[in-house]
Amino acid sequence: MSKKLGEFIKQKRKEEGLKQEDVALYCNVSKKFLNELENGKDTLKLDKVNDVLNLFGYEVGPKKGL
Repeated sequence: MSKKLGEFIKQKRKEEGLKQEDVALYCNVSKKFLNELENGKDTLKLDKVNDVLNLFGYEVGPKKGL
């Protein structure tokens, strides 16, 4: 799941024409954090993940699995 989330964020960032540095600045996270997020790191702080997702109008939340 981390890989899919990272790919989603990277896609949204590129669609908006933003660099990692821009998103990091807007979301008050480090470029390193954003890089790790986009590359699918498994252990990241959920509140910071939501800070990035909120920039694009999304958030992490529970979803019923199969």
